[in-house]
Amino acid sequence: MDPVHFGTSSWSEKGWVGSFYPRGLAPRDFLSYYATQFDTVEADVTYYRVPDLRMTRGWRDKVPEGFRIAAKFPRSIVHCGEGAQPDGSRVLLEPVVAEDLDHFLTAMGELGAKCGPLVLQFPYFNRRAFDEPGPFLERLDGFLGRLPGDFRYGVEIRNKSWIEAPLVELLRRHGAALVLVDLPYMPHPVSIAKRIDPFTADFTYVRLIGDRKATDALTTSFDEIVLERGASLAKWAEFLNPVVARGTQTFAYANNHFAGHGPATIRELARLLGRELAAPDHSSHDSDQEPPLFRRSEEKA
Repeated sequence: MDPVHFGTSSWSEKGWVGSFYPRGLAPRDFLSYYATQFDTVEADVTYYRVPDLRMTRGWRDKVPEGFRIAAKFPRSIVHCGEGAQPDGSRVLLEPVVAEDLDHFLTAMGELGAKCGPLVLQFPYFNRRAFDEPGPFLERLDGFLGRLPGDFRYGVEIRNKSWIEAPLVELLRRHGAALVLVDLPYMPHPVSIAKRIDPFTADFTYVRLIGDRKATDALTTSFDEIVLERGASLAKWAEFLNPVVARGTQTFAYANNHFAGHGPATIRELARLLGRELAAPDHSSHDSDQEPPLFRRSEEKA
């Protein structure tokens, strides 16, 4: 099995009907069709609600052996705020999060071998939440230490000044991956790697998120590429090539907000890394062509 897994952030985008999903395909069949094109997906829905057994069993039964479903820890564990601002007095505290954590891990356990990494996607913490990184890292250390060893874990931090040696050393002790992200206000992994080793686990986890405001200003349908991000993808490929060459298991996910159409983005990254992914088969459906990929580097001005 190829150690590099390519997918998107969620599979439920209605704007993909006609551009990725065949026209007429029922939403209940999206995941089954998706799994004919990619071998992994990131379940964004688990951030907003704790999945139940029925939900994860349904996912498990719709994807083939070898497919991996990654998922985010629920908001009630990593954010804990009632509104937009996180509540630092509650984040990761065992008495607060224990019940939802147990339900989440039990549900994800239903996936068995089809379960991919589970991601702690933390919000940006202002000084009202954590005055400095030390208390947060102490809490994260205890939380990771209590997690069962049946799963692999990733940690995404959105306080750029916190991505330093104390964090990566903590993650390395627990075998948790530092999630490498593409966000306009976060340092690129190329920059991080000049200071510290960003690879903290036996697998690598990449999220091509992009600039939400820039993309939303150009599209509401997410059915085609609206931003030219070829140079950025080439930079990511250059960064990941040595990782892939080492045979490190790598999970890479593209968000619609990276360039306007997640499937086209991740296919182009795969191409740059020397992989050709399955093309969608719309032969038996009334469907448009999938959106064109990014312009090749030699076509750029």
